[in-house]
Amino acid sequence: MSARYSVSGRIAIIRIDNPPINSLGHATREGVVRKLRRAIDSADIEAIVLTGREGFFSAGADISEFGTPKSAADPVLGSVIAALEEADKPIVAAIDGNCLGGGLELALGAHYRIATSASKIGLPEVNLGLVPGAGGTQRLPRVVGAEVAADIIIGGRPRTAGDLVGIEGQRLLDRVVDTDLVRAATDFATEIAAVRPLPRVRDRNVEADERNAISTLREGLRRRSRGFLAPLAALDLVEKAITVPFEEGLAEERRTFLELVSGEQSAALRHVFFAERAARKIPDVPRDTSARTVDTVAVIGAGTMGGGIAMNFINAGIPVTILDSSQEGLDRGLGVILRNYQTRVDKGKLAPELLAHRMALLTPSLDYADVSDSDLVIEAAFEDIDVKRSVFSRLDEVAKPGAILASNTSTLDIDAIAAVTGRPRDVLGMHFFSPANVMKLLEIVRGKETADDVVVTAMAVGQRVGKVGVIARVCDGFIGNRMLAKYRDAAMDLLYAGATPVEIDSAVEGFGFAMGPFRMGDLAGNDIGWAVRKRRYAEQPDMPRDEIADALCESGRFGQKTGGGWYDYQPGSRDAIPSPVVDDLLAAFLEKRGTARRKYEPDEIVRRLVFALVDEGARILDEGIALRASDIDVVYVAGYGFPRYRGGPMYYADTVGLANVLSALRRFHGDDSWEPAPSLVRLATEARTFN
Repeated sequence: MSARYSVSGRIAIIRIDNPPINSLGHATREGVVRKLRRAIDSADIEAIVLTGREGFFSAGADISEFGTPKSAADPVLGSVIAALEEADKPIVAAIDGNCLGGGLELALGAHYRIATSASKIGLPEVNLGLVPGAGGTQRLPRVVGAEVAADIIIGGRPRTAGDLVGIEGQRLLDRVVDTDLVRAATDFATEIAAVRPLPRVRDRNVEADERNAISTLREGLRRRSRGFLAPLAALDLVEKAITVPFEEGLAEERRTFLELVSGEQSAALRHVFFAERAARKIPDVPRDTSARTVDTVAVIGAGTMGGGIAMNFINAGIPVTILDSSQEGLDRGLGVILRNYQTRVDKGKLAPELLAHRMALLTPSLDYADVSDSDLVIEAAFEDIDVKRSVFSRLDEVAKPGAILASNTSTLDIDAIAAVTGRPRDVLGMHFFSPANVMKLLEIVRGKETADDVVVTAMAVGQRVGKVGVIARVCDGFIGNRMLAKYRDAAMDLLYAGATPVEIDSAVEGFGFAMGPFRMGDLAGNDIGWAVRKRRYAEQPDMPRDEIADALCESGRFGQKTGGGWYDYQPGSRDAIPSPVVDDLLAAFLEKRGTARRKYEPDEIVRRLVFALVDEGARILDEGIALRASDIDVVYVAGYGFPRYRGGPMYYADTVGLANVLSALRRFHGDDSWEPAPSLVRLATEARTFN
């Protein structure tokens, strides 16, 4: 059933009923219009309440219909909204829970709106590379002002009704309640049943002086968008709500929506949307496998990673015991956590009482006995196999039966770590990404003996703390860092051939990466990669040395934290300044090797680096390290700054054409001894794709 109809006195109640999220697919749109006509035609009905299921007014369009005949079949959403506006009886939209995208556009077509204070209201279409397509960019500015509307639409983040009702002069919400919503809405509908004329959002005007705010927003947005089309297109449409008549703005919005929905960026973003959901599915684990209970967590190590990991859990209301080997380390870690929260309080993003509540959930300790009752223990110690094996040996002695023991290792062998315990079925990797309280990715590394319910629990816990979980099997670097090594190798090959860090970073950032490989190295700390290389040199004595990067680290240039790495940094600033020291280092190396500097076009730089990711990603698929190509895309979009609007490396390769990728890789390597990944060759030969 797509819509239900009931009557309370002389008020008709139309309830959208399309679980789980009340998406506005074709059948639902038809159902709403049919029930609306019934109410309008009934002489016994004076007013209408339009609402949803408890917890969901509507999350908007059914994106599975995009590109199908149903998306354009009558009634389209714009026609449903027009039917609301043209009704000769007052319509009250009663909003509970999520009112997003087309759901908000539908509510804006009603004459009045009433909501519960915690309801989430927004237009997140930009997250799919789109603009609202049924009047959102034209109606929302008319009820909250252009500047607030632009913030909601461009940011793609919902706001609560309780927040929005406090905006001075807003006409979005007529009432906000915390009692029985439908009862409050029917009472309100009874009050205003005889009021005429019926107010329509489209008939309101936007203050002309708001154009200055839009111009200011545009300047900053151009710098941040890095080739992403939808945010700037949305801002242009919000400006039209100020400058042109409603119908003209509506037509321009529809034209822009249709252009974007058929474009490459929106297709890539829809791929990521579905890929993140597919990543939750673990094919060889029975669907009825229950997760273990996780009510308490312990984190071993109060350093940067340990503190960030702990914040994820206390943010979700889960008590955490954080353990360190020294009081000094513990005090320093707690101080960083407190400062992080205080910064949010100072910016008005966190209530002071919430800071106190979250810190109260954190218990510092120097004694392993204090983690004995924890349901989940996450080790975040130094990235050294002996250190981690020592920690797990100790945890095996103190942790209660059934506790899950997880390592935050980014590269090391989970099976070797599990082997020092008497409970390898309870051990797995939970690789958070730095900064752990911000980055969305969680690599869940499944050892050869990890129990199914442990994997299911890790995935559930990740969702609970707002992470995007991806399953990986054991290998050096798992999915993300194993591929990153090849990406970095490609960057270093360019450096050895005469390119500069600035040229390489600029090309990659122009493609849309948040940061180029050398700026990223400086941010993360070049000593981290150096430690990994030294481990690999010891394990593989014949492995070629990375002379330039090693020389950089030997001189103490670890990046931002030392004031210099591949770039120079002024005290207190993160701005990367081209370094004469690095220029001299590169010049000396090139002279020693007799290599002349070569100018590389940005497109070639990008292809060398991205296609290196693709080839290694294909090998990871061949070896069964990743479950599916789209999981690799999720890893790189959520954890490594790959531009979301390009869909991830494997999806991007599909759009370029795998035969073209293979041909380019062979040209770049120029060496008959180099062999591409077997699956890349097979798929390219068969004119197929990864996804």
